[in-house]
Amino acid sequence: MHPTESELADAVHRAARAALLDLFREHPGHRFYYCTLVTSGEAYGPALSAWSHEALAEESARQGCAPGDLKWSYADSPFCCYGEQHLEPVRPLFEARGELFDLPDDEADAEFELRLRAMETAMARLDAEGLFGMGADRHCVVVTVEVPSEEGDEERTRRLNPPQALADWAVETGAEVV
Repeated sequence: MHPTESELADAVHRAARAALLDLFREHPGHRFYYCTLVTSGEAYGPALSAWSHEALAEESARQGCAPGDLKWSYADSPFCCYGEQHLEPVRPLFEARGELFDLPDDEADAEFELRLRAMETAMARLDAEGLFGMGADRHCVVVTVEVPSEEGDEERTRRLNPPQALADWAVETGAEVV
């Protein structure tokens, strides 16, 4: 029997919380502005990535580029795949649901959306717990679930964040805040 959507969300929630708490604890002087769960087009179990203002300044100087070139890139962050020891055990749960490419198109699409909903639910729970801050502090962090080269990232980002948190993100990425 494969894990339910709720079981996936619970597992991702626990793993992402542990990874993020490690990140925040191990980098206490950093002001994090971006926290994301990233998965592939196959919707395998997620990886965590994040950026802080301090890491962005250091990495853009190291690479000799403008901070804006890296600011919203999960892959360029020094915190990409952070907390793997927490998230790696979640991946077999996703694998237990089967390979998307083995399913008929309509079933694969439904399965893809189920997995992304589980990840989004996990991030929404962490937000509700105050992990990304409360009040004005929360307005300084963009939380999302991303799938490179797939549609839907903007919608998930809008659902997961208060509009105040999306002001810079919208301008800098060209996304609309509705």
